[in-house]
Amino acid sequence: MSISNALRRTPHWVALSTLLVFPAVSTPGAADPGGPFAGMSGHWSGGGTLQLESGANERISCRADYSVDGSGTSLSQRLTCASDSYKLQISANVAAHGGALSGSWSESVHGEGGGVTGSVSGSTIRAQVHGSSFSAGVGISTGGRSQSVTITPTAGTSVRHVVISLHKG
Repeated sequence: MSISNALRRTPHWVALSTLLVFPAVSTPGAADPGGPFAGMSGHWSGGGTLQLESGANERISCRADYSVDGSGTSLSQRLTCASDSYKLQISANVAAHGGALSGSWSESVHGEGGGVTGSVSGSTIRAQVHGSSFSAGVGISTGGRSQSVTITPTAGTSVRHVVISLHKG
């Protein structure tokens, strides 16, 4: 089966990309007063690789715009990602309270949506994304104006692994 056909048969990989709804968190020692999302407003872009259970890989590119409240604890995001055979558009709202992370997301191209839970500690986010028929874990590590996102599906998709690097600017 081609990558294109696998992606069309398994649209929930799109929902896994919602793990990108988490912006980079403030780096330790940064001058940003406030919550973990302080200083993250703006445009981010980059790309990476999507790996299917078959072992086939496909390149994806993403761009995101983040808006952060004045306290740095709540974030709204608009994200677009595309590969040669797929496109997704995600809107999300995420909040951090005492190291805990929660929120919701929706994807407009495929009509998906769900919830987000997890934790924020320093420059690292560990989270779980839930949709109607899938779940996935995510790890996000931040360094300066760069962010590394690793997605590991746990149910409901033929995607094995996703790695994406984003840069602010």
